[in-house]
Amino acid sequence: MREQTIIGSSLALAEVLEQVSALAEIDRSVLVLGERGTGKELIVQRLHFLSPRWQRDLVKVNCAALNDNLLESELFGHQVGAFTGATRNHKGRFERADGGTLMLDELGNMSLRLQEKLLRVLEYGEFEPLGSHETKQVDVRVIGATSADLQAMAKAGTFRYDLLDRLAFDVVHIPPLRLRKGDILELAQHFAQRMSHELGWQLFLGFSLQARQQLVNHSWYGNVRELRNVVERSLYRWGQADEPVPEVFLDVFSKPWNLTQEHDQDQFLEYELDQASKKGSIKTSSQVGLSDFRQQVERYEFGLLHTALAQNQHHQSHTANSLGLSYHQFRGLLKKHKLAKNQGHEHD
Repeated sequence: MREQTIIGSSLALAEVLEQVSALAEIDRSVLVLGERGTGKELIVQRLHFLSPRWQRDLVKVNCAALNDNLLESELFGHQVGAFTGATRNHKGRFERADGGTLMLDELGNMSLRLQEKLLRVLEYGEFEPLGSHETKQVDVRVIGATSADLQAMAKAGTFRYDLLDRLAFDVVHIPPLRLRKGDILELAQHFAQRMSHELGWQLFLGFSLQARQQLVNHSWYGNVRELRNVVERSLYRWGQADEPVPEVFLDVFSKPWNLTQEHDQDQFLEYELDQASKKGSIKTSSQVGLSDFRQQVERYEFGLLHTALAQNQHHQSHTANSLGLSYHQFRGLLKKHKLAKNQGHEHD
C-alpha cells in the first residue's frame, strides 16, 4: 500500500504536515485528532510511510465497527475453542503489525477492559491471545485516531488516564476544512478531475464563478468527505462535458419545490393563472373549462421560458437569474417543456 496524496497549500495544513514529518521519525505512540471527514487516515499513512517502519505493514482496525468480544479477537487473536465458533487459530492485528504500525481508528469506543489490555501491550510489548496461556511479544508502533474528546472521556471515567498518557507522546490536531479556506478550490478541482474521468469526459473545464463562490462560502461541517460528495454529485447532475459546472448542489435533501401539501400545487397554479390573466396572455379559469386549466398554465409557462431565453440571447444562467430560478430549477423546466434539447448548445 502506498501513501495517498494530501492535497492543500494552506498555512494550517502546512503546519500539520511539518509536525507529522518530524514526528514520523520518533518511534512513539501518537494520537491523531480531528472531526469526521478531515483525513485522519491520510495523516496516519504519512506517519507510517515517513517512518523507519515504512517497509513493514500498516495495519488498521476500526474500533467502532466491532463489539467488545470481536474487537478483542481482532486485536489479540484467538486459539481454537476460545469461544463458540472459534474453529481455527486466528492471528490478531497486533501480531500482523509486528515490526510495523497499527492504526486504532475511533479507539474511544474501546471498553475499559480492552483499554487495560492495550495498555499492557504498549508498556511491555506483550499479550495473550484469547484461549491461550502463551505470551506473545510484538514490536508495534500504535497510532490512535478519533473524533472524540478523549480528555473529556477520561474525566468522565470512560477512558483511562494512564492509557491516554501512554498514547499521547504527541498529538496531531487536524484542522477542519472551514479553517482551510485556501484549500477548498484545490480539493474541489482534484475531486472534479477524478469524477470527470469516471464519467468518461476527456477533460474538466472548471467551475463557474457562482459555483466557486458556493464552494468557498459553505461551512463544510462534513469536511473533505462532504466536499468530495458535493463535487462528484454536481458533475454527475450537470452532465455536460463541454461546459463549466454552473452551480454546485450542496444539499441533496432539499426539494426542487417549496410545496408542502398537495392542495398547495393547485393554489400555485391558480396564482400563475391569475398573473397571466392580468397580463392578458391567457383566459381566466372562468373562461375555460377546468380540464383546460393545467394546459393553459403550461402554455403560459412555456411562453415565459421562450421569451426569457430570447431576451437573454439563450444564455441559460442569465435566463435563470432573470426568472428568479436556480439553475437546477431552470434546467428542470427546460426538460419539462422539451426545450433542453433545442437549447442544449447554448450554456454560459
